[in-house]
Amino acid sequence: MRNCGIALLLASSLIASAETSRVSHLPPALVLREGWAIQAACRVERGGETISTAGFRPVGWRPATVPTTVLAALVADKVYPEPDAGMNLRSIPGTVYPIGANFANLPMPQDSPFMGPWWFRKEFLLPAGSRGKTVWLDFGGINYRANIWLNGKQIAKSDEVAGASRSYEFDITAAALPGRSNVLAVEVYSPLENDLAFSFVDWNPLPPDKLMGLFREVEVRTSGPVALRYPTVLAKVDSPEMAHLTITALLKNSSARPIRGTFEAQIEGVSVAQAVELAPGEAKDVSLTPEQFPQLHFSHPRLWWPAQMGTPNLLKLVTTVVVDGTVSDQSTSEFGIRQITSELNATNGRVFAVNGKKILIRGGGWTPDMLLRRDPERLRGEFAYVQDMGLNTIRLEDHLETDEFFNLADQKGILVMAGWTCCSPWEHWPRWKPADYVIAEQSLRSQIYRLRSHPSLVMWLNGSDNPPPPDVEQTYLKVESELAWPNPIVSSATAKPSSITGASGVKMTGPYEYVAPGYWEQDATSSTHKECNQGGCGGAFGFNTETSMGPAVPPSESLRTMLPKEHLWPMDDWWNYHAGGGQFKNLHIFTEALNARYGPAATVEDYAFKSQLMTYEGVRAMYEAYSRNKYVSTGVIQWMLNNAWPCLIWHLYDFYLRPGGGYFGAKKALEALHPLYGYDDHAIWVVSSQYEDAKGLKLVTEVLNLDGSEKFSQETALDAPADSTQKVLTLPDIADLTATYFVRLRLEDAAGRLVGSNWYWLSTKPETLDWDKSNWYTTPTLSYADFTALAQLPKVKLNVTSRSERKGEEATTRVVVENPGRSLAFFVRLQVEQGAQGPEILPVFWEDNYITLLPGEKRELSARYRASALGTARANVRVSGWNVE
Repeated sequence: MRNCGIALLLASSLIASAETSRVSHLPPALVLREGWAIQAACRVERGGETISTAGFRPVGWRPATVPTTVLAALVADKVYPEPDAGMNLRSIPGTVYPIGANFANLPMPQDSPFMGPWWFRKEFLLPAGSRGKTVWLDFGGINYRANIWLNGKQIAKSDEVAGASRSYEFDITAAALPGRSNVLAVEVYSPLENDLAFSFVDWNPLPPDKLMGLFREVEVRTSGPVALRYPTVLAKVDSPEMAHLTITALLKNSSARPIRGTFEAQIEGVSVAQAVELAPGEAKDVSLTPEQFPQLHFSHPRLWWPAQMGTPNLLKLVTTVVVDGTVSDQSTSEFGIRQITSELNATNGRVFAVNGKKILIRGGGWTPDMLLRRDPERLRGEFAYVQDMGLNTIRLEDHLETDEFFNLADQKGILVMAGWTCCSPWEHWPRWKPADYVIAEQSLRSQIYRLRSHPSLVMWLNGSDNPPPPDVEQTYLKVESELAWPNPIVSSATAKPSSITGASGVKMTGPYEYVAPGYWEQDATSSTHKECNQGGCGGAFGFNTETSMGPAVPPSESLRTMLPKEHLWPMDDWWNYHAGGGQFKNLHIFTEALNARYGPAATVEDYAFKSQLMTYEGVRAMYEAYSRNKYVSTGVIQWMLNNAWPCLIWHLYDFYLRPGGGYFGAKKALEALHPLYGYDDHAIWVVSSQYEDAKGLKLVTEVLNLDGSEKFSQETALDAPADSTQKVLTLPDIADLTATYFVRLRLEDAAGRLVGSNWYWLSTKPETLDWDKSNWYTTPTLSYADFTALAQLPKVKLNVTSRSERKGEEATTRVVVENPGRSLAFFVRLQVEQGAQGPEILPVFWEDNYITLLPGEKRELSARYRASALGTARANVRVSGWNVE
């Protein structure tokens, strides 16, 4: 009868729109960031009941700033060396596991300093204004188990605080001391080899502490008797003219009595409110729907779009819970009105749509720093790189990033794929114990609550390399339904079907190791060759959730930073240590191809420069193939976007934020209007990735010999409809081509402005693939293209002038580079430096780079960067290239 009465109360207590939003007098959250101390528990004789009191003196403890892992704090305090350089990581105690092994699945060495727990201790003043309020202690992330004490009282035990992907909130009102000094002590345990913890799989080494620590914010918050959490706006978008909004939030009654109150929400002058009742200690989601409130039917809404499609509009949401006429809790946040859907196409590829418009997902796989260190300026730079390249998506495999990350994605219009990881206890379901099922469910509940309000989230993956077994998947689906997850749910990142939800609509078919540029177009839905993995091979059809053309050796400046001089050349085990794990412990497949295609590398500079050519070719070819074949192809994620430490594989820009060949190959392929060459059909195509028609275009196609002499030229008039792909012409057979020749493409708009371009170096020697020897990570090359004739290009001296200007926080250097010689200047690289002998300015956003100039050709290119990166120096432009003096 009581539940029925509450239902009647809710149904009859819809409250008319308020004219003004209420003012909250609650103090802001107290973020416990600086002033922590840490120590290994084996060196501390006292327990938590003493450590968490003001009388305890942490003599000999190490300083820390939270969020941090234990090792990150010790490195910051210079107890251990910076682990990124050389083999330093192996010198840190506990790093004795085999090189290239997945340490997440191995036991911690018994003599490791991280085998036992570590204490985190913090003294803080709790404002007197918290008196009479409910005081909450929030942990955004603890890895892995913890006992928590406050002012001599135990708040939580390690059997209830377990799981790296969970967040925790505790009512500490009874232990808190308003207006006085409080002491918090957290005893943190590292994860065991069977725990649902973090893994870097084969991307990079896992630190010896297995990332134990308080790796997200610790906050103290106050509220009245009812707290408000996770406010969210869910949207159903009929068209650009109409959207229907539902507002939902979690309300928590901290008191021992039933409470009646009001849940209020305001969106840009539209206010709605509803009476609510909560039983003692009850927490539940409460929703305000358009069926209840017609004003939540929004006409001509300002929709949120991915940046590629439009403007990522964000609106302000104010939610309030009122008890006895007083604000009990209030939240101000931003949201976007958008709806993301997906469907399977004729070949079982999952096609995504935003607000009813299809989008080809083109992205990269993300990793945090190896020690989970955070740098807001670096994060903004990396998002700017994503936008500059033209990517629209970032994939997270576990490592479900910070709130700042998701806020940036919302603001910048970058989609995010999120989900669990592979190759760790997260997918060792037969070994799960009862506690693991609870941790998995609570971890998902934490993340769905946290992420559901972000318009940037495009999907959630319940598995990575495998779909969960039926019982686990049912649990996941139940949580996602209960918490109103608004986006598509995919069973795994593979083509393996789920017995519960059927076809995934995606594939994880590789490759991850070097493949020739023609791979992506030659592998098609009609191919009859051996499958690389379930779902086929990695060619441009369907949705490939992680794939790559292989290693990404950075420019020589980065190699000189990450490796000591005595190990720079020839390549040795120090290089291998900065490759990957598992199957990817060295670069021999990539190096064999490089030497065969471009000629044997003689020095570290020679190897690094030829590597930029290889990655430019390979990354460009991958993105071009998927773009050309849309929407038979529906998505591609480059594995990876970035690196957790200085690495020789899998990135589009390196650990030092230095863009190389792969970066500019991606940027070229992802032009909004893009002409491209088909390696499979020798045709010239034009792809439009913009969402408006382009009329009156002119495409100029040229085929040139090595000396720059013209062998073919054609101008073609065309229109490029929005989000389209079209074959424009097929190159004829051309006699007397040099062994290495070039295809030059220029796309101009109706006003004669260059809107897209491309430059290919091709070989008359066919490059063939051995499809019958394909496996999950590569398809071998039977015969390589021959580009060794490039060595015959005469040296060229370029004329270079530049000018720089500062405007606010940004500086721009404009460079005019001219080729006055009689030979073309091939693969010309531009850098901006801090003074004549200073370091390269990074991050830097070049309009174009690694360019080729014909004799007499002149180009003006600009580079943007933070003005503060120059300091008091003047910008210096350095120009180099394949045959540039």
